[in-house]
This record gives sequence, C-alpha cells and structure tokens, in this order.
Amino acid sequence: MSEDVNHNRRRFLSTVAMTAAAAEFAMMGSAEAQSSGASPAIRPGPNTSFSSLKQIDAGVLNVGYAEAGPANGPVVILLHGWPYDIHSYVDVAPLLASAGYRVIVPYLRGYGPTRFLSSDTFRNGQPAALAVDITTLMDALKIEKAILAGFDWGARTANIIAALWPERCKAMVSVSGYLIGSQEAGKMPLPPKAELEWWYQFYFATDRGRAGYDKYRHDFAKLIWQLASPKWTFDDATFERTAASFDNPDHVSIVIHNYRWRLGLAAGDPKYDDLEQRLAESPAISVPTITMEGDANGAPHPDASSYARKFTGKYAHRLVTGGVGHNLPQEAPQAFAAAVVDADRA
Repeated sequence: MSEDVNHNRRRFLSTVAMTAAAAEFAMMGSAEAQSSGASPAIRPGPNTSFSSLKQIDAGVLNVGYAEAGPANGPVVILLHGWPYDIHSYVDVAPLLASAGYRVIVPYLRGYGPTRFLSSDTFRNGQPAALAVDITTLMDALKIEKAILAGFDWGARTANIIAALWPERCKAMVSVSGYLIGSQEAGKMPLPPKAELEWWYQFYFATDRGRAGYDKYRHDFAKLIWQLASPKWTFDDATFERTAASFDNPDHVSIVIHNYRWRLGLAAGDPKYDDLEQRLAESPAISVPTITMEGDANGAPHPDASSYARKFTGKYAHRLVTGGVGHNLPQEAPQAFAAAVVDADRA
C-alpha cells in the first residue's frame, strides 16, 4: 500500500507540475502573440547546447538526435529547416521537458552527425523522403504517435506526415502554415516580386550555384539568416554552433537536390511516386493544428488566409509580433513552446 500511495503521489505531483508549466507557457505565448511590438518578442533563452545527444539506425540513415525530458512523457518531435539545425530548439526543448514532455530533436538527412548507412544510397532531398525519415525514426524509437512541430523544411515534413499518416501525429505546430507542394505546382510561374524572393532556388539550379554553395556554404547560410530574420541580432557564436552542421558530407547534395526537385529539374526516387501523387492533390490536414508566423519573417511564405481551409480539425493561427523572423522557435522559444502545449491540449 505504501508503494501505491507513493506512486500515486508522484504521478499527482507530476501532473500538477506539467499543468502549471503548460499554463505558464500559455500565458507567455499569449503575451508574445498579442504584443504590440513595444516589448520585443525576440528573447532567446540562455541555453547553448543539449545535454543528451544520441545516434540510432533508422531506415537508410544513422540519425543523430537530441533528447530531453522524461522517457515516459508524451512525445514531441521538433523539426528544423534549412539552413538551420537542432539548435533552433535549444531553448524550446528544456521548456517542454520541464512540462513533462519527452522531446526528440533530430538532425535531418544531410545535417550534423546524421549519416547514410550506405554510400550507394541516393542522396535524395525530396520532401517525401524527409517525411519517411521521421516516421522511420519513430519506428526505431518505438514511438507510435507524437506531436510534430517545425518550421521551414521541418514544417513541411510535419505537414506531410500529418496529411498522409494522421494516426502517427497527435497534434501539430507549423510555422508558415500549410507547406505541402508538388513538382507540378513548382513549375507554375509567380509574379516577378515573388520570384525575386526565391533567388537562391534559381542559383541552386545551376552548376555555378552548386559549386558556390559548396565553397561558401557558411557565408551563404549567414546571409539567409540575415535576410530571413532581419531584426534578429544573433551573435557569431550562435551562428557557428549551427553552421558546424553544414559540414556534413552529404549536406550540399541534399540541399541542391531538394530545390532542384521542387522546380522539376531533378528526378526523385520512384519508390516515393505514390506518396507524391497523393501530396500533389494538396490533402487536407485533420489533426489539431496551430500555425504560427513571425511579424518580421523575411523568407518567402504564404499569407495565413490562403491556407486556413486546409486544416479541417481544431485549428488556430498565431502571429508573433515584436520583430520575430523566420527562425521562430529560436527567436521566440516561449511562444513556440506554448503553441506545442496548447496544440496538444486542443
């Protein structure tokens, strides 16, 4: 009886702590989302690294990932984009871990310590392949269902999983909303001003662009950071912690293939053809979702009104003001963590 009482007491205290932390994040997120701009929302935390880094074989990859929080907590998988890495979540992860979540932050293929198991594997950057990487990682970690949250490539990956395999996704947080596309959609010309925002996509379509990105990948990434988050005054140390991930031997191949595939200039892997056909229909997403946008996002992104109808389950959109750019989880970690908690409780 004594053991039962102690177990129940611990479970009760854990629930109370989790609820209190969730409420705290919700209040912080609400305050930032409604900020008039007088109090800047760019308030990164003090963390510079993850306490736990692990590796696991999953499908064609040996995946490097950070883990935080209790092993038996509800799982949150945080997905980074380009040109970023897991450090986009260096402050989000401990916030969610303190609320009782088991947090998994993987390096995508072509980043950091994630490596292909075979030199013969196609270095494929098409979005469907990245999504399968994450479901395969979930299988390897014996995770049946998780809350998925991401931005840039990570948001697109979360969108694809939520659309194709909703049974694997409990809830989702997606910066810049609905990002599922197709090669056919990528062939459609945009107005000149919109095309200009995608300048690097056209650069990558050339041999000169591939060679230039390979030679100047660190300078290139820093330029993208500055353009995508014009009001974020990150320091050199913050950038260099992430830039080390671009030294992955497959990084350039994955990045170039991703953007060339989007324009229909590079073929994907035929094994993903069925998935791509389904994605080309722009499937609706039914899982509880919160979409987010920073008010100073300098990267190309759709207006929130253009994608709201794609979310058919419980849905909310949050604009985070105060000069927040493209790398929203690193620039406004409290608001991002609050959205994850709220999406989970929707």
